[in-house]
Amino acid sequence: MTITQLQYVLAVAEYQNFTLAAEKSFVTQPTLSMQVQKLEDELDVLIFDRKKKPISITEVGKKIVAQAKNIVNEAERIKDIVDQEKGFIGGDFTLGIIPTIMPTLLPMFLKTFINKYSKVNLIIREQSTEQLIQNIQDGHLDAGIAATPLATEFIKERPLYYEPFVGYIPKNHRLAKAKKINPEDLDITDVLLLKDGHCFRDGVINLCNAPKSFTDEHFQLQSGSFETLINLSNEGLGMTLLPYLNTLELDEKKKQNLKYFDNPPPAREVSLIYHKNELKIQITEAIRDVISGIVRGAIAFQDVKIVSPLNK
Repeated sequence: MTITQLQYVLAVAEYQNFTLAAEKSFVTQPTLSMQVQKLEDELDVLIFDRKKKPISITEVGKKIVAQAKNIVNEAERIKDIVDQEKGFIGGDFTLGIIPTIMPTLLPMFLKTFINKYSKVNLIIREQSTEQLIQNIQDGHLDAGIAATPLATEFIKERPLYYEPFVGYIPKNHRLAKAKKINPEDLDITDVLLLKDGHCFRDGVINLCNAPKSFTDEHFQLQSGSFETLINLSNEGLGMTLLPYLNTLELDEKKKQNLKYFDNPPPAREVSLIYHKNELKIQITEAIRDVISGIVRGAIAFQDVKIVSPLNK
């Protein structure tokens, strides 16, 4: 039994196709198939049911795959130990960031990080929270940046900053004359939302104490862009809520429509998340240090009320 064989088993389990698994593993299909077959012969069990399309995992195969993940992760930890001992911070590192954080946070820290840690090949992917969690579990992401808490057993959460919600309320809105707003002032049927699948949307719904499955019989609109929500709000179609960092780049005319919440303002907790096995932890810590140092100057909010992104 070899680590390579276990890696091939994990690839087949993920892609449920020997040809695709071989392609993703950068080997020929006959080579991968032969190594998986050798492992099955050695164990005297079938890991995969090849008669089904797509290929399925046998009951004993599921247990073997679960253990293979542990073994491969622990094998990779050996290189981590050596890198940490040498003080080396480098190599490939795949970081996922949710869409409502990527546009504002990435420009703030990326240049500083790559200049400070030039030996790290940082691969960045924009993904939903659900995708981040799944890809961290499957080993396709080394870490992610998302709104927390997530209450996921195998994930560690390290808060980076707390980002308040800010109201964007046009001049003709019922709340336009208010100096400050409160969560009790909000009516979910009057708030323009990001489309389903965005955790910021879920946070807004939770803030308004509305069920996730709420309906508005008069008018509904969901968008994937804060800019679109602002423009529609300016057309008199309702108000919207923005993350604080998104308000910093607005022009002066649009900033006049911003309304801040009374203290403590509702806010989202933004965290660096990663697997509890802590592989490549030295790079994870480097990312956290750089982001925390930079964002601390832009967001000084600590006295906030955290709004959970978890669906009610």
